[in-house]
Formats: sequence, C-alpha cells, structure tokens
Amino acid sequence: MRAGPLALRAAGAAAVLMTLPVTAAQAADSGGSVTVSPYAVPPGTEVDLRVSGCKGTTGRAYSDAFVSPGVLAPSADQPTLFAEARVKSSVAPGNYEIKVTCDGIDGKVKGTVRVLDNRATPTPTPTAPVHAGGGGAAAELAAAHTRPAAAPSEGPGTRHAVIGLVLAAIAAVAVAFRSVRRRRSSPQ
Repeated sequence: MRAGPLALRAAGAAAVLMTLPVTAAQAADSGGSVTVSPYAVPPGTEVDLRVSGCKGTTGRAYSDAFVSPGVLAPSADQPTLFAEARVKSSVAPGNYEIKVTCDGIDGKVKGTVRVLDNRATPTPTPTAPVHAGGGGAAAELAAAHTRPAAAPSEGPGTRHAVIGLVLAAIAAVAVAFRSVRRRRSSPQ
C-alpha cells in the first residue's frame, strides 16, 4: 500500500515534534553535572567530586566551602572527571555552590555541597565507666606495641614442604596397603 503525500507530511511532522523535546533536554543537560559524595558533610570533611560534561581530561572545582580547588583528573572507573576536596573547618553551615572550570570555560558545570552544623551532631561520650576488664593488661599491651615487630612470615618454607611430602607419602602407602588387603580378603 502506498502512502499519499499527506501521510508522508504527517509522519515527517510527527518525527520533528518527537525529536524537539529530546534535543531541548540534551541542550539543557549539556552543561554537565557535579556529583558530591557524601553530599551533606560537617566542616573539615573530605568529599569526592565526579564531574560530567567536560570534554577535556582536566579541570578545577571551586567553592567557597573548599580549602582549595579540587583538581580534576580522569576517573578510573567511569567516563567522568574525579577530584577530592576538603571542606573548610571554619565554614558556616549552609549550601555552597561548586563551579567547575574545564575546556577553557569558567563555570561550565555547577553543583552544590551542603555543610552541616557541626553542633547538630553531638560527639558521643560515655556516660558511665565501661567494665571491660583487662586489669593490668593495658600496660603489657602498650609495652608490646613499643617493641620492634618480628619480621613478617613469608609462608611455608622448605621444612614445611618436606613434612607435607612425607605425610602425603605415608597416606599413599596406607591407601595402597588397604586396597591390597581388600583384594586378598575378597572371595573370588
């Protein structure tokens, strides 16, 4: 069956309309993204940054929350750029913008890191003594840690190999005697 000119025009218009939203979504996404892990951190914490949207293999991630810019390099396991950045220990809680410079363009990719209030998560402290025992063992353990460590073992040596071979030979002889004994005792 042959399609008429009107049907061809309608199919062409439908194809154009279907590709417009996809193209617009890709254009809006072409700026890339910054993934921060963990996203919300207390001051002084190190975060991992994964940046997509850069065509090059280097860049820098800047934020008022960071001690210094994160230097981006190719990620070993993903098609992204990777960096580590430390959040300032004196930074106030809040959301901080991350701007990435790559491909010679400043602020091409943007993201956010959330700094938590350090006082919001109290440090756990014991409320009662812990009855763990040990008595005078603490001094003995401390002395053991100050002694030089013994050389690490490199696994079984010649002596162990010879012992293993002797034991294997004894087992083989025992199996042989047992099978010979069964043959003699079985009636034919």
